[in-house]
Amino acid sequence: MLPSDRNRSGATFALLGFSDYPDLQVPLFLIFLAIYGVTVVGNIGMILIIRINPKLHTPMYFFLSHLSFVDFCYSSIVAPKMLVNLVVADRSISFSGCVVQFFFFCTFVVTESFVLAVMAYDRFVAICNPLLYTVAMSQRLCALLVAGSYTWGVVCSLTLTCSALWLSFHGFNTINHFFCEFSSLLSLSRSDTYINHLLLFIFATFNEVSTLFIILLSYVLIVVTLLKMRSASGRRKAFSTCASHLTAITIFHGTILFLYCVPNSKNSRHTVKVASVFYTVVIPMLNPLIYSMRNTDVKDTVRKVMGTKVFSVLMSHRDQKLLQMFKKNGPKRHPTNIKPERLSTTLSTEAEEAHITPSAVMGYLPGSTGSSESLSCHSCLCHKGNQGEEQDRAQIVLNHVMMEKVSSSNNRSSGHVDKHNCTAVTEFLLLGLSEAPELRAALFLLFLLVYGVTVAGNLGMTVLIQASSQLHTPMYFFLSHLSWVDFCYSSVIVPNMLANIISEDKAISFPACVIQFCLFCTCVVTEVFLLAVMAYDRFVAICNPLLYTVIMSQKLCAQLVSVCYLGACACSLIHVCLALQIPSYKSDVIDHFFCDLPPLLGPACSDVAISELLLFVVVNFNEVSTVVVILTSHSLILSTVLRTRSAERRCKAFSTCASHLTAIVVFHGTILFIYCQPSSGNSPVVNKATTVFHTVLIPMLNPLIYSLRNKDVKEALRKVLASKMFSRRILY
Repeated sequence: MLPSDRNRSGATFALLGFSDYPDLQVPLFLIFLAIYGVTVVGNIGMILIIRINPKLHTPMYFFLSHLSFVDFCYSSIVAPKMLVNLVVADRSISFSGCVVQFFFFCTFVVTESFVLAVMAYDRFVAICNPLLYTVAMSQRLCALLVAGSYTWGVVCSLTLTCSALWLSFHGFNTINHFFCEFSSLLSLSRSDTYINHLLLFIFATFNEVSTLFIILLSYVLIVVTLLKMRSASGRRKAFSTCASHLTAITIFHGTILFLYCVPNSKNSRHTVKVASVFYTVVIPMLNPLIYSMRNTDVKDTVRKVMGTKVFSVLMSHRDQKLLQMFKKNGPKRHPTNIKPERLSTTLSTEAEEAHITPSAVMGYLPGSTGSSESLSCHSCLCHKGNQGEEQDRAQIVLNHVMMEKVSSSNNRSSGHVDKHNCTAVTEFLLLGLSEAPELRAALFLLFLLVYGVTVAGNLGMTVLIQASSQLHTPMYFFLSHLSWVDFCYSSVIVPNMLANIISEDKAISFPACVIQFCLFCTCVVTEVFLLAVMAYDRFVAICNPLLYTVIMSQKLCAQLVSVCYLGACACSLIHVCLALQIPSYKSDVIDHFFCDLPPLLGPACSDVAISELLLFVVVNFNEVSTVVVILTSHSLILSTVLRTRSAERRCKAFSTCASHLTAIVVFHGTILFIYCQPSSGNSPVVNKATTVFHTVLIPMLNPLIYSLRNKDVKEALRKVLASKMFSRRILY
């Protein structure tokens, strides 16, 4: 039977969207309209900026322009229809319209996935092979890579669309979503959808694994190259170049993994909708903002387009003071032993950013005439009215450059690090979360409450598993150790953090700092391995249920847990031993609320390249190895569940894994965000907030996740409480 014959009955669909919330229709319409407006302006604006500025005619920005085009396209496929459905009563969409929407949406999403991988490869070539960059990334190769991304997106989309066309739909069908998502369509079909689910799984897995492999491999090689660099400024510049791309990758792939790796349940439909909104509407808006706010070249182009008046508006207080001194004392020459020709490169860059010619700045160097006639506009359209402004900016640029050069010259003469500022540290000062006194009471009460729930939840879970005989299984054996580890690493940090919030003395001794980090690192790495072991346990339970008790024997369970603890101790000792080798520090202030390794390495006077390299290697090994185990286990579980004909058994299997997957996504997502996003001068607050989530909130969430979503735990808790109440009644 042909597809047209199967759907001859004129099947129509109704997109429920957010109709469950009638009072929120107007606010949601306004919010999504604003987001879509920013998306269109941001992405189209990015494309135009790249076309306008010849400086941006490079492979990196060529790929970025296509990323913006793809973001604009797949947002425009979903957002307009969603906006219409928020304000009209008729939310119907024809079968052909639904299929066309899915086809184009899938095409552009898969294309974006591969464009991000291509951009990672581009960054690898640019940083690891800079001399051969223009040869390796030729125009022909760039065009082929982009064409390949679009072609593969069309192939994936066409295959899934054709498979959907063979399904049977009759009459009026309700889709509990705001666009025609593939799995939502499959759930309404009256045909066997096994092949469709299998194709979706194969394509999604292949696309995610292949692109993430390219991205991870590229950035592993990039980081190895950066760690070999002796120049700290070179390292920072390279990290800054990759920061925007890594942020976009984390947001995009993190959302996809959350949507397609966490099993859908009856209670998770609203969560899936919210995640889909983020994935289809918010991400296309964020990408141009990420690349414009973190990219100097893009910001410079925007300034040139908007005019040079932006410079004066954005002038810092430091520049204003320098300008006032200059106007008061007149044009001073800078006495320095640095030759003008050594400043030419830096002056050219700084002058371009200030929109003036390098000769304007060179006029104030020793040995130059300093005449105002040398001043000219960057656009070669010099007017008499703006020569005073040019003089001001020239003097400011020179002040910045001279300060940096004199500082770096002094540092080089003293061995690159000012040894006079280096001392042996006996204690550190933890700055904590906030220095605002009005927030102390609120933060103290909030974290005290969170810690109380953490202690009660994790110790309660451990006691409940020991007390209830029905929970004496491998799964709950591992869960009891997970709760114990959560309790431990929360207790290593939170009590000291609470004391520092209300105390003026925030000092911590050097040995106590090292011990805190050692215990924290041990517990966190143990949890990383435990989550992987629990994924393997679920694989055996679902894929080999008859041999489950034989395979997961008490001896094997004890060995697996022991390996987790021993491996964590080894990782922790490696980092601690290297930290103990640091002889002196430039500062005893740690801008954090506990002793983590990166804040400890920051103020070190000695070379910490080996410590940073080992941190990178250990973190990536732990993350990659455990995530591979988790993804492999759950891929095999999904394959087994899809072959199960019983819908009830499918729901039970998904429900069993749901709690574990939720804990994995929350834990690993936070770790990847903290340790894989390059640090910048603007990110300490974000890093602190994320670390609070990682160290304080996650230990509280885990027992709630496993108790609220687990029938066995809730039933055991009821029995324990009922037996206690019964015994009290007998006593009375």
